[in-house]
Amino acid sequence: MELKKREREARRKRIKNNRVLYLMILPILLWYVLFCYLPIAGGLSLSFRNYRFDMGIWKSPFVGLAHFQKMMTDSEFLRAVSNTIIISLGRIAFQMPCAIAVAVFLNEIRSGKLKKFFQTIITFPHFISWVVLAGILINLFGSGGIINQILGAFGLASVSPIAGAQSFRPFIWISNIWKEVGWDSIIYIAAIASIDPGLYEAAEVDGASRLQRIWHITLPGIRSTIAIMLILAVGQVMTNGSFDQIFNLYSPSVYAVGDTLDTYIFRESFITGGLNFGYSTAIGLFKSVIGIIMITIANKTVTAMGENGLY
Repeated sequence: MELKKREREARRKRIKNNRVLYLMILPILLWYVLFCYLPIAGGLSLSFRNYRFDMGIWKSPFVGLAHFQKMMTDSEFLRAVSNTIIISLGRIAFQMPCAIAVAVFLNEIRSGKLKKFFQTIITFPHFISWVVLAGILINLFGSGGIINQILGAFGLASVSPIAGAQSFRPFIWISNIWKEVGWDSIIYIAAIASIDPGLYEAAEVDGASRLQRIWHITLPGIRSTIAIMLILAVGQVMTNGSFDQIFNLYSPSVYAVGDTLDTYIFRESFITGGLNFGYSTAIGLFKSVIGIIMITIANKTVTAMGENGLY
């Protein structure tokens, strides 16, 4: 009891001594409460209501778990969940190793000007809008695109990876890697820059080859960064379907393999569902809950393996 009393007194003293800092934080906390948390509470209530524009959020009819029951019995929703998970896991499995490889490649370039040149070239596609890029890809690889026109001129069979059920997901992964791998590599480049150069010098003196230095110094040196990025990526599995990419590239012919939760929500909210914002909000709540569960599992797994997690 005496120990707890001393701890309370010490805590009270710290608060008193730092009261000016707490007062400085107060406006920020109020801003978050007023403009973030209260709107979230109102928005989430739509998950349990049939929203009507003339009645507003709080007066719209309360329907309980009806929207969630509809989700679990809707085959299109279940298909969208499956596609979202597959596409997101594919991004993690293929895009993250590519970003790490690009970071290592750029780190091994000794010429500063050459390194900046390659980094600029690799990073530039990130700044191209998917609306623009999708138009380019469709003109190249669509059924009537340039590639098929060339193949037709030589009497070869046409190909359309955008419209093929077997090729659509790989096309999504490859095009996203091309667009984002340079941007994703920046954080790994920063992590590599924090490694003590003396380790490389000592390894070189001991006769280690360049590949050995990469394997035994560079990759272990950024392992904690890789672990954090993996946790964040797993937490975004339900939201990392890249709506803008898929929405601009997919078509009804590839709904079976390309329709994700984000594109499904769009159709239900504005096309087929008749502005059913209650149902789409319920799906958003479902995504958030699953995301919290997955990021918690990923964090515990990483910390159990001896790495630093998010918390």
